[in-house]
Amino acid sequence: MKLALLTLAPSIAICIFIYWQDKFEKEPRKLLFVSFLLGMLSTIPTLIISSIGDFFGFNAESNDVVWSLISCIIGIGLVEEYCKYFFVRFHAYKKEAFNEPFDGITYSVMVAMGFATVENILYVMDGGEEVAWIRMFTAVPSHATDGVFLGFFLGMQKIMGKSFYGLIGLGITAIAHGLYDFFAFNSANHTSFILYWLAVFILVIILSVKAIKIHQRNSPFKSVN
Repeated sequence: MKLALLTLAPSIAICIFIYWQDKFEKEPRKLLFVSFLLGMLSTIPTLIISSIGDFFGFNAESNDVVWSLISCIIGIGLVEEYCKYFFVRFHAYKKEAFNEPFDGITYSVMVAMGFATVENILYVMDGGEEVAWIRMFTAVPSHATDGVFLGFFLGMQKIMGKSFYGLIGLGITAIAHGLYDFFAFNSANHTSFILYWLAVFILVIILSVKAIKIHQRNSPFKSVN
């Protein structure tokens, strides 16, 4: 029971946090729950595409640092974030309830937390309680910041009607995700990378907080409330 709580609690806590950050017009809880489930489902195409990437030689832990970086950004970051993007873009994004910039963050984080939950279960089943504690404060919040980045740009796209915003967000999120993994995977062989990993982690959290505040300020429902 304790291990199950450690595995599920981080994603649920972040979902609740983001829900309450949507201050001016709450999203339908059913649509949020469905988005979370779709995030869990997104792990399936991720595994399939990642297997294809492995076939073509992507290796995040390669001794070739440059190839490791490329593998992390494309083989992990872009693959995972595109699968999340797909389910947000072609489900929640099309709903009438998606009607303000912050909604992009809300639904993207829900999908990201669904993804992170499945990933967390797999890692914790293999590594136990110690892994659960580590991922609670690292990998799961990192997936949340990815969701904020992606959702920030999808929110801009929805409101401004510029289709390229979502793709820009996807690219930025893939790079941020890839750099996080790159420094984490290579920290054993390059101890200084631990500091780079920490710097990336702190930076994406700071930028995520700023992104949340920007879309809160720009809510069209702010004056109504």
